[in-house]
Amino acid sequence: MNEQPQDPQVHSLDARSLRGIAHPLRMQLLNALRHGGPATASQLAAKLGESSGATSYHLRQLAAHGFVEDAPELGKGRERWWQTVHMGLRFDDTLLNDRDPEVRGAADLFMHEVANHHTRELATWLGTRGDWSEAWNRSSDMSDWTLNLTPELALELIHKMHDLLESYRALAPADGTPDTERVRIHTHVLPARTD
Repeated sequence: MNEQPQDPQVHSLDARSLRGIAHPLRMQLLNALRHGGPATASQLAAKLGESSGATSYHLRQLAAHGFVEDAPELGKGRERWWQTVHMGLRFDDTLLNDRDPEVRGAADLFMHEVANHHTRELATWLGTRGDWSEAWNRSSDMSDWTLNLTPELALELIHKMHDLLESYRALAPADGTPDTERVRIHTHVLPARTD
């Protein structure tokens, strides 16, 4: 969504790869593998409430576009395990204005699915917050702010927020540190008209 330093763990979407990912189930599969680790098509089907035939087909499509790959060290016999190739995606806003209407449609679908995923994560947190410790409940945040900004100031804000978030990667506790959990952070900067 914005200009970031190149990270080998992050795949920059282009028109071809966008067509390979812009499908609700494919995006759910990729997110499930990113957050849950390697899995089989059957495991993913059970987790997502889909048929294993559908998950198998869409995993093969994701593999053809370079998003997932086999995890052969986990497979036994005919059991095929899948894992992600990259830990993140970078979306180029110019795809929303591509000359090809199919690319524009795929870009629009992709953006809506990202928003849907954020909504599902937030709803899951709200529905399960009682399962978390008091410390984690105190350490969660669901806020919104309204500022008057120019496009240039909004872009500056986005870069500063991303830089701040990136700086916390270096502070990540070592594996096995008690009470360490994966934390999801959503940022949205968008203009809103007042009526």
